[in-house]
Amino acid sequence: MASDTTRPTDLDPLDEHARGLCAFVDASTSPYHAVAEVALRLDAAGFVEVVDADAWPAEPGSHYVRRGGSIAAWSTAHLSRDAAASAPFRVVGGHTDSPNLRISPLPDRSSAGWDQLVVEVYGGPLLNSWLDRDLGISGRVAVRDASSATGVGERLVRVDEAVLRVPQLAIHLDRSSNDGLALNPQRHLTPIWGATGDAPSFDAYLAGLLEVDERDVLAFDVMTHDLTPSGPLGRAQDLLAAPRLDNLGTSYAGTAALIAAIEALGHGNGQGEAAEFVPLLVLFDHEEIGSTTSSGGDSTFLPTVLERVVLARGGDRQSYFRSLAGSLIVSADMAHATHPNYADLHEPNHRVEINGGPVLKVNAKGRYASDAQGAAQFALACERAGVPMQVFRSRGDMPCGSTIGPMSAALTGVTTVDVGAPMLSMHSARELTGARDPGMYVAALTACLAPR
Repeated sequence: MASDTTRPTDLDPLDEHARGLCAFVDASTSPYHAVAEVALRLDAAGFVEVVDADAWPAEPGSHYVRRGGSIAAWSTAHLSRDAAASAPFRVVGGHTDSPNLRISPLPDRSSAGWDQLVVEVYGGPLLNSWLDRDLGISGRVAVRDASSATGVGERLVRVDEAVLRVPQLAIHLDRSSNDGLALNPQRHLTPIWGATGDAPSFDAYLAGLLEVDERDVLAFDVMTHDLTPSGPLGRAQDLLAAPRLDNLGTSYAGTAALIAAIEALGHGNGQGEAAEFVPLLVLFDHEEIGSTTSSGGDSTFLPTVLERVVLARGGDRQSYFRSLAGSLIVSADMAHATHPNYADLHEPNHRVEINGGPVLKVNAKGRYASDAQGAAQFALACERAGVPMQVFRSRGDMPCGSTIGPMSAALTGVTTVDVGAPMLSMHSARELTGARDPGMYVAALTACLAPR
């Protein structure tokens, strides 16, 4: 007789940080939404926003600053009254962007009776994973705003409905598809969004969403996102399936770690007993396309924030360079777990397991910034956090990816270590990690930001 037992489909089996990661990912459909979600969590923890154009406050406190799809947050609230302006930083860095399909500036197209939107590939996605998926759209729209000094305002837009789909060609029309699917980004990835023959322009569609005149839509940065919610997977619900884990996994963990670190550090008591360093989180946009933008990891964003924090506390350039000499940057990105179906593509002495703990990433060619000093400090942080540490290294006959780590190290001269949390299906529209990994990742990054 067949059993009518049902398996759980909600998030009840998950711990606090696994549930928190799922909620964060589902709210962060674009880098701009990720920054807004981080800001909401920082606001709730008592942080105060500052802006680039203003003088930053000299008094101790917890603050954050945004630049497009990037955000940096720090706290000096715990420092004692006599803490030197040259107090070093403990930095966790990550990124908010993920590979996807982005709507082109002039996207409106009609072909064979179908209404379509032209897109451009952003980053290095697994293109086949975007086929036959229900896609929403999200991002930011620049609109006419007479009250703004520049005449331009910015609005977030998000549609969590199935408005787009990239249909795959039926196998009957290409019998070789299963022998190796080759997708041309120009010809094969244009999504459909109707078959009416009279679809509105995309500008008009955005104007309707924002309730503005179509002429007031001046420009946009809008992208597609997968609509399947994040959630548990597996017989024992020991896995998490979600979009954009690379690198919203770090955006969530870094934010949770900064808030937890500040709570652990407490407030300076004026007796010189507080930890004399500044914890700081920085999340960059544009890592997936090389970081060379005004808000990317290869920009002045991090060095500028670090220096302005020192200057606001009464220091000078000498104080700034002294602070860098004692600082640590933890470049945090997701890491490759050993794939069971392709184990031969991994370095056999450096096996990485899901739910096996945070990952130290090393590369002798400098694609990761880890050196012995940084690696040792991360190992101690994992030890203090009570979590295991794994080590990833690519096969010697295969190139590896890179992160913000090498460029952050080069821009600041600060000891830098590259770390991550293990996952499968990196750069797919749907990715996979362990249900226990978010909690261990948060614990390790918290120990990096609050080492005492």
